[in-house]
Amino acid sequence: MNQLWIFLSLTVCSWASFAQLSAQTVSAPAAGKSEIKRAHPDRIQLATGAAFAPDGSLWMVGLNANNRLFVQSSPAHALGVWSNMKLLETGADEISADGENRPKIAFGPHGWVVISYTQPLTKPYTGFIRMLRSSDGGKIFGAPFTLHQDRQEITHRFESIAFDRQGVLHTLWVDKRDMPPRGAAQKYAGAAIYRNESADGGASFGSDIKLADHSCECCRIALAPNPQGQLQATWRHVFGEQTRDHAFASLSSSNALHPAKVVRSSYDEWQINACPHHGPGLAPDFGASHAGYHTVWFGIRKVQGRDEAAMRYARLSSQGEPMLETVRTLPDQRAEHADVMAFENNVAVIWRSSQATATSLKAWISKDGGRSFQIKILGQTQGPNDHPRLAQSGSRMVVVWRLMQEAQVHEINF
Repeated sequence: MNQLWIFLSLTVCSWASFAQLSAQTVSAPAAGKSEIKRAHPDRIQLATGAAFAPDGSLWMVGLNANNRLFVQSSPAHALGVWSNMKLLETGADEISADGENRPKIAFGPHGWVVISYTQPLTKPYTGFIRMLRSSDGGKIFGAPFTLHQDRQEITHRFESIAFDRQGVLHTLWVDKRDMPPRGAAQKYAGAAIYRNESADGGASFGSDIKLADHSCECCRIALAPNPQGQLQATWRHVFGEQTRDHAFASLSSSNALHPAKVVRSSYDEWQINACPHHGPGLAPDFGASHAGYHTVWFGIRKVQGRDEAAMRYARLSSQGEPMLETVRTLPDQRAEHADVMAFENNVAVIWRSSQATATSLKAWISKDGGRSFQIKILGQTQGPNDHPRLAQSGSRMVVVWRLMQEAQVHEINF
């Protein structure tokens, strides 16, 4: 049995136990509130977003047991001690909070706070990217709105959001508006990455801009700044007919008339006509000896004639090209949904590792810019759990890990 089958089997088993346990623990809706209908009403969706606020407090956004969107915060001096959940009004929106398609939160200047999520529509694999905004630091959020101009009932999903150093809000998502009509002779591999910008904290948005054709259909998009504070993106991409590797592009060089230059950032040469739901991670590398990025990803490559499924780490140049001598496999055959963050020469690669009903949260820590690493176990659980979510404020790095009973915060110490 090859490693890909083991990986998929573990995923299916994990979600089967998740659904069974969740069906027993969903509580009744609050008085006066009807339960929001979902495609999977028997399953609590634990997928969350996390980010530091300017005052150093840590915020988390997700769905509660009644499928309602909430935020809560934890003070800088006591991370992991959470405030009461603050429920946000989203009308009749269904909200995706499952795996890599989850709510996100981002803080900008002038008290701006934005929360995004994908609203699934009636047809399979379709959705709108929705957003709530606050201009008072998160005390009050307005009603949700759709942030892209295209309103077809097609794929607009797997969004990522971030403010750049100039305070411009960037939103990227997977989009299928360029697919040819059914039965057409021409073919179109995958989907596309679209984006837009807001200079006023989400009060208004510019036009939808295509960043790249032929992205994978359902993996997260990772964002990281360059030394000038401009955002860079990486995502799983379709090269050729069905080679699923990764692409890198700068958001600063893209507009409606001049598409961004797309650089290939991984070379697994994985041939698969499907999306593995396993997106990459990206972090800046501004150490004294190198300027570029750290990246992690899942893929299958041929090693001595056999398929090897693994999470991998590498450093990228400032233009996004892989530094092939830095590619290495994470020291855990069961690693999944890894992510990465960095500050100067400190690098932390985080992942979860499942075996039967037990899940471990692990970290791979480097103090020399990714040249050498030491592995640590941060936490363990027997029940359902979310992917590890990273948050960073300068040199302070934390992992938010949401379990069925609690949301743990693990601070990374180097």
